[in-house]
Order: sequence, then C-alpha cells, then structure tokens
Amino acid sequence: MNDSIDTDDIVDLSAEYIAYLRIERGSSPRTIEAYEADLQKYQDFLISRDIERLSAITRDDIVAFEAHLFECGFAASTVSRRISVVKGFHRFCVAEDYTQENPAAALPLPKTPERLPDVLAIDQVNKLFDALDGEGAAGVRDRAMLEVLYGCGLRVSELVGLNVSDVLLDQGYLLVTGKGDKQRISPISGAADRALRAYLDTARTQLQKPYAKPTDAVFLNARGGRLTRQSVFKVVARAGRAIGVDNLHPHTLRHSFATHMLEGGADLRVIQDILGHSDISTTQIYTHIDRSHLREEYLHAHPRA
Repeated sequence: MNDSIDTDDIVDLSAEYIAYLRIERGSSPRTIEAYEADLQKYQDFLISRDIERLSAITRDDIVAFEAHLFECGFAASTVSRRISVVKGFHRFCVAEDYTQENPAAALPLPKTPERLPDVLAIDQVNKLFDALDGEGAAGVRDRAMLEVLYGCGLRVSELVGLNVSDVLLDQGYLLVTGKGDKQRISPISGAADRALRAYLDTARTQLQKPYAKPTDAVFLNARGGRLTRQSVFKVVARAGRAIGVDNLHPHTLRHSFATHMLEGGADLRVIQDILGHSDISTTQIYTHIDRSHLREEYLHAHPRA
C-alpha cells in the first residue's frame, strides 16, 4: 500500500490504479489514456452525487452511472467498456487492501449486440489496388502501405511501427510488434512483397531528408519522419473514395484479409497466429462472416432457395 495517498479518496485511488496499469501491467499509452478518460467520467458522476470517498460508493451508485451513460446516448459497447473499467478499479482497490468491499463485484456488464466487422469483397479489393496511381515516391509508399495492410492483416499501429530491421523479405516475413509489445512473425509474399520491395528500393530513399532526424521507420512522411496513424487513415480513406467506398478504415483491410483467408481455406488457428490474437474466440468472429457469405451464395445459386 502506498502510504503517501489518502486510501479512501477516489481521485487518489484512481491515480494509483492508473500507475499500477502503467508500471505493473505494462499497459500501452493508448490504453492508459482510455482508462484515465473512463475513470474521469466515473469520478465526475460520483462527485455530482456528492460522493468523494471510496467507502461511500454503493452498487446502486454504479448502476446509476450505467443508466446515466445510456441516457447520454452512448452505445452499449461504450457503456460496457466503461463499466468494465469501473469493475477493474474496484477489484484493484480490494486486491491492494484499500477496502474489503467491492460494490461492483456482482454487477453484470451490459450486453452488446454482436456486430460483424466491415469487409470488402475480393473484387472491391482488386478495384482498390487498380485505382492506385502509384506515381512518385508518396504514391509508391501508399501502394506499399495498402498492400501490406491487406496482404499481412496488420493493425495500423503495427504498420507505422515497422522498422527496416523488421523487414525480412528474403526470408518471407515481417517481424511485427503488436498489442502489449508482443512480437510475432507475419508472412509476406506476392503483391505485398513486390510493393514493399519497390518502395524500399527507391521511394523510401527519396522521402528521406538530410535535415530530418535519422529513423529506422519503414514508412516515412514528406518530412522524412515516421508516418503517423492519422496519415495512414487519410491515405486509406482516399483510396476508398476512389472506388465509391466511403469512410474506408485500415482495420477494414485487416478484417478483409482474415475473411478472405478463411474463405480460401486457411485454418482458423493459422489466421489467429497471423493476426496476433491471444484468444481464438476473437478470431472466430470471422467464421460468422464466412457463414454469411455461404448463405448469400446459396440464396443466389439455388433454384428453389
């Protein structure tokens, strides 16, 4: 127990919980930022009810917080995430002996409707790459980015985090750093391999600037620095608009990769390993998409369907 904090003050304990996630659990900066925002919403709600002490919180207060979130129009998935953060916070307080009572212990998470991820059809993927002009260093880079996103099923954070030392094309794979800094091998071949080679052979050198800080990043911006996630979002969205797909997201290319792999006969465990899913249940969402595809084909083809 940290003797420097007020062991009944919600603000102090929230800060202690965030420190625990950062130091002991090794949570990513983005996860920490999200938890801080969710806990702040919880604190603000409790303060609005004149509750500032951990010992004063009851199960009814947390139920009221959940109802408040729904009344504010938040989606069930958002409410579920915030209640999950609240439950984690109270579990932490019990585990660290700040209290013996956990008012959130028996509180179930709100049920969220299953939503299948957006996926491009294979002909849309082909049109997407056919529509890319690939002119100039930036054009060669953008093609390589999209080919790798779809060809390897990477998350956008994994794409921008790639370093030149992670690219082992002669051996046929990339060394990818995923969530929780876990590393995995992602196979690369075909169009993605060719596009990445073309970019590394010529365009990347053209994007390097003598005034820029040296970087091992694979994908560079116009100033010679590491490309940001936001820049990738813009490139992908622009490519989507060229084929009439609004708000195309990098994650859609990842979902499309997994779905098309499954439709092509790949084993679910293989897809799990390539995507970097720690739990097979996360990968199984793509079996639902595949079943949907089969039903569509059946209805289209069967004479009495």
